[in-house]
Amino acid sequence: MASGWGINGNKGRCYDFWMDFSECMSRCREPKDCALLREDYFECLHHAKEFQRRNRIYKEEQRKLRAAQRKSGDEDGGAHHH
Repeated sequence: MASGWGINGNKGRCYDFWMDFSECMSRCREPKDCALLREDYFECLHHAKEFQRRNRIYKEEQRKLRAAQRKSGDEDGGAHHH
């Protein structure tokens, strides 16, 4: 992922953070000078993963809810038509 390209061929979400950190590391006297940029980059990566995980859980919950609604809708013979 350090190439900066995501799986869809788009620029990776955290690419700009990586570039800032990478550039800092090449210019700094000590790695700790870039600690905040490193933190930002890792924060970006972590939240991207966290968001994807939450999104997957949300979609699964929605799918189950829809399935349950369909099932309960069929059992009453469709008497709730407006």
